[in-house]
Amino acid sequence: MAATDLRIALFSGNYNYVRDGANHALNNLMGAALDAGAAVRVYSPTTDKPAFEPVGDLVSVPSWKLPLGRAEYRMAKGLSPAIQQDLARFEPNIVHVSAPDRLGHRALQWGRKNGLPVLASLHTRFETYARYYRLGFLEPLLVRMQTQFYNKVDQVMVPSPSMRALLLEWGVKSPVDIWSRGIDHDLFNPGRRDLAWRRDLGIGDDEVAVGFLGRLVLEKGLGIFARVVETLRARGVAFKVLVIGDGPARDWFAQRVPDAVFAGFQAGDALGRAVAGMDMFFMPSVTETFGNVTTEAMACGVPVVAANATGSVDLVQHGVTGFLVPPTDVTAYADALQMLIENPELRRSAGAAGHEAAKVYVWDRANRTMLEAYEALAARSQR
Repeated sequence: MAATDLRIALFSGNYNYVRDGANHALNNLMGAALDAGAAVRVYSPTTDKPAFEPVGDLVSVPSWKLPLGRAEYRMAKGLSPAIQQDLARFEPNIVHVSAPDRLGHRALQWGRKNGLPVLASLHTRFETYARYYRLGFLEPLLVRMQTQFYNKVDQVMVPSPSMRALLLEWGVKSPVDIWSRGIDHDLFNPGRRDLAWRRDLGIGDDEVAVGFLGRLVLEKGLGIFARVVETLRARGVAFKVLVIGDGPARDWFAQRVPDAVFAGFQAGDALGRAVAGMDMFFMPSVTETFGNVTTEAMACGVPVVAANATGSVDLVQHGVTGFLVPPTDVTAYADALQMLIENPELRRSAGAAGHEAAKVYVWDRANRTMLEAYEALAARSQR
């Protein structure tokens, strides 16, 4: 089967109303599918003020706001009769679900009922979120629920080898392959560094900026980040904290790291400039399945200190492009950061190595892998 024969129904819990790495990848993929001649229709909750314009035809799915202080996200109510009628008119030949949420379960059921192949892509380690909201006892249950979900689909696509290994460890029996990620190398490169921009933020040319990049939510490891900063301050290490991004935990984080420079949400050329303005990138999150922000920092020639966890372990070469640290070891994080802060030549060599390593991440190559998976599944279903 050729890409021009594909009719893809994509189900996403958040296609464009809050910007994140998952929906960036999905929009990029749907753009590649459309360019290849496929027909695309996307089903997702929506809001009146989305973060960006969607790629492809987007159908709004009825939804509720999430509880527990995360009302910026929405949960689909399921597949209403109107949505099912829209699906029938579209006549997809492949169903793609991007999360094991209520919408994903209903889409899987609909696909099975209509004899269609179902592919699932995994973007987020939802089971780890519980530990950040005093619900850690739910983690084993969430693992079992996800394992059951992924065992019901025809194909699972994960973004990294470590995530494939994790799913196999869970007991996922469905075929698991890798859909990697790409980087806009024109946007993210060392040439984007702008010392004047740093000066405007109060960061001197001779000051070392330890950067955070991403949504400001607890599950990104903000608590560990703050404790490491406190440890380095207690040691008398001189540096600035540069925070790029925004989110519901911004005020909480600002209280924990009161001397940090908050650059806010950045996009486009401004984002490339901001990332290149770091002297090192600190990523203590254990919730990553890939780490788009990590590859963006590497592409900008910025060394990385990250948790030795899924995603980062596939990207960071310990001692070469940065350092991998046991996820909750505050002292080890502080040691790695201090080493980079106090050694300009180490920062330079690790950043240069990271820039070279990041060159392999190209969107065209990554999305071609996914289109081939679509084609193979749709062809098998027609036999």
